[in-house]
Formats: sequence, C-alpha cells, structure tokens
Amino acid sequence: MESDEDAKKGYADFEERVKRTIYIDHLSPQVTSSVIEAAISQCARIVNVDFIVNYTIPYDIPSAVLVELDDEIQAKAAIDLMNNFPFIIGGKPRPVRAIYAKHDMFQDRPPSPGIKKEFRWVKQEDGIEYEGMNKLRLLARRQETENMALVKNLLEEDKDLAKQQQELLDGIYKKYCILDSDVINDIKNLSRRYGINLAGD
Repeated sequence: MESDEDAKKGYADFEERVKRTIYIDHLSPQVTSSVIEAAISQCARIVNVDFIVNYTIPYDIPSAVLVELDDEIQAKAAIDLMNNFPFIIGGKPRPVRAIYAKHDMFQDRPPSPGIKKEFRWVKQEDGIEYEGMNKLRLLARRQETENMALVKNLLEEDKDLAKQQQELLDGIYKKYCILDSDVINDIKNLSRRYGINLAGD
C-alpha cells in the first residue's frame, strides 16, 4: 500500500507536470507526433506527446493532444506561438486551439490525497434520479450519432484538402523544373557566346 507521504509526493509531481503541459485540439487527422514537434520545437523542448484517444468513434485519428514541455515558461511560449501563428500542415495553415492542460485531461492522473470517492448504481426505485439518467443516456446516444456524422465530414474535408495540397505542390514543382531548365539553357547559351568553359563547374 502506498503511504500518505508517497501519495502526496506523487500528486505534487503530477501537478507540476500539469503546469508544464499544454492541450491542443481541433487537430487534423493528418497530424502526427513529428508534426507537433516540428511546430513547437522552435520555441520549446518537448518531453512527451500524448494523443487523446476518442473511444466514441471507430477511427484511430487524432483530435486532441497533450504536449509536455520542459517548464511553465516554455508552455506559455508554446501557447502564444500556437494561438498567434498558423499551424501548418502540408504547406497549408490549419486553425487549432492551444490552452493550458487541466488535471482531468490526463488518463494516468493519480487520486487526490485525502479525498475518497463514493459510487453507487442508480436503480429504478430511485425515481427522479433514474429518469434523469435515462434521459442522459438517450442524449448521449443522440450526441454519438451527431459526432459520427461530424467525424465523417471532417475526414472527407481532410481528404479533399490533402488532394488540393498535393496538386498545388505538384504544380509548384513543375514550375520549378521549367524555370530550372530555362536557367540552365540560358547559362549554356551565354557560355557559348562568351567562350566560357563550364565543364569544370
């Protein structure tokens, strides 16, 4: 059994971790840990990236992430950066929201020392409480259906955006190749005209 002192120390360490962690949501399904690191590494050193899994949908896609940094100062700098400058994915800006993390966002949060939680099942004979829970259950099912529709729409939008970005990058690369070819030809023409040997360059 964990002693009270160990529990207090463990919770104090957890609270320090919360202070230096930021929460980012409205993320595209294309976002990976490397994308997060590339965006934040210019102002802070990342200790850990932990995507929050949404168990209400049958898709393994990121929607939110907890990013632990070295200290509170870096956490503030990262939040300022994310809120004041666009988050870039595949060369396109995407809106995201960055805030300070809160205790209940962590799946591995330890219990607060000295606080005992009591749970009980709500039964039909509880009357108003039972009816209230039934209404909440129906509301949860409705929200789950609406959430699935939104997720499917988000995936379609991301798919279309990825296609547009790829077409844009292909067009830019094609223009670059044309310009590069023209420049090389111009240099060769000038070298012949002025009798300059470029074979050694």
